[in-house]
Amino acid sequence: MSIKKLMAKKLYFGTDGIRAQVGSPPMSADFILKLGWAIGKVLSKNGKNKILIGKDTRISGYMLESALEAGLSSAGVDTYLVGPMPTPAIAYLTRTFAADAGIVISASHNPFYDNGIKIFSKTGDKLTDKQEIAIEKQIADKFISVSSDELGRAYRIDDAAGRYIEYCKNTSGLKTDLKQYKIVVDCANGATYHIAPKVFAELGAEVIAICDQPDGFNINKNCGATNTSFLAQQVLKNKADFGIALDGDGDRLMMVDEAGEQVAGDVLLYLITKYQMSKSKITGIVGTLMSNLSFELAIKKLGLKFLRANVGDRYVLELLKKNNWFIGGESSGHLINLHLNTTGDGIVAALQVIKYLQKNNLTLNQAKQEITLFPQIMQNIKINNNNATELLQNKKVQKIIQEQQDFLKNDGRVLIRPSGTEPLIRVMAEGKNMADVKNSVDKICNTIQQEMKDT
Repeated sequence: MSIKKLMAKKLYFGTDGIRAQVGSPPMSADFILKLGWAIGKVLSKNGKNKILIGKDTRISGYMLESALEAGLSSAGVDTYLVGPMPTPAIAYLTRTFAADAGIVISASHNPFYDNGIKIFSKTGDKLTDKQEIAIEKQIADKFISVSSDELGRAYRIDDAAGRYIEYCKNTSGLKTDLKQYKIVVDCANGATYHIAPKVFAELGAEVIAICDQPDGFNINKNCGATNTSFLAQQVLKNKADFGIALDGDGDRLMMVDEAGEQVAGDVLLYLITKYQMSKSKITGIVGTLMSNLSFELAIKKLGLKFLRANVGDRYVLELLKKNNWFIGGESSGHLINLHLNTTGDGIVAALQVIKYLQKNNLTLNQAKQEITLFPQIMQNIKINNNNATELLQNKKVQKIIQEQQDFLKNDGRVLIRPSGTEPLIRVMAEGKNMADVKNSVDKICNTIQQEMKDT
């Protein structure tokens, strides 16, 4: 069955778990309690099993953690609480603790008033569509708790952060020494605040940590991987070698070079690819529908195959496994090094980029010159109560999309898709000429917005 048909079957799960504004369905305490029960019933079939729970720094994490714990206990499952931890850390810890699943309470790069649930299987992989559908079917069943003597217990893992810090350091190689670098690390006031600065400092770098004081409300606020302007200021102010920007749950990476210029996810993935080519045999790379066309051409110029997955690192992972490849990612900064972790990991990816710089004695600004991305513009259209699928099937909308694709021809492309995590339609165009790209995006957006008014 196609991804589109499977997604249409889902009521709650999007491209990256369940996500919504806190207090409104499905991100309410009563729903999350039943979700926890359903997860326990579906993923823990044999005896007294255990599931890890981690979270980012949102104020709502306390409420949702308690609700999940109660739901899992009512299904007879023990919970192991690790507190604020990056999403990739849960993928790693789920494997190392031989847990039946790992759950992350996070809405990633979204504002503090949103939250979400991401689930990893016992192998540290995102759940399959079929597993998510099975959980949704369980939610529809009557809630029945196990008897008192079968209830699950709750435990706290106090050394989880230390374990993950050592893991991240080891991925860069035992001989890694970063004493030559001054690095600004933007933790987005999120789950990496007590981890990322220590990783780079313990490897010898001079670290200036920013946005590392979470208060429950400031996660991703004017900082992190989705807003690198403050990081750029701090890199220039401190005359740093580069800056590292992570998002609220630590699975995205953006970087800023010594000139204060942002280095996009596709460029970082290209540098990681070249570093790994010097160490291992690589056959191909997986990007997504959003990957820059210039990135695709550059990968093929290296003699590698290139495949596009649907947006979402879970789909990148699926294609990697299907082809027995190990490097892939999204332009948004979800960069997967499958030989190191089973999901996007901002800290680990940053270390891979730094290793490339060290190996070739390059600054980040020099390294990024190795690939020039085509101008790309993406605009989000809030759809409110409109149906995204119906809008995109509208004849006038389809006509303008085709017209603009024909206009850009072989030197560019357009991509219009509904967001899997927010009530948005994302309109993207790219090509060699910025004016042409902007013109295409404006025309498509205007047409969609007009059809929204008329329906």
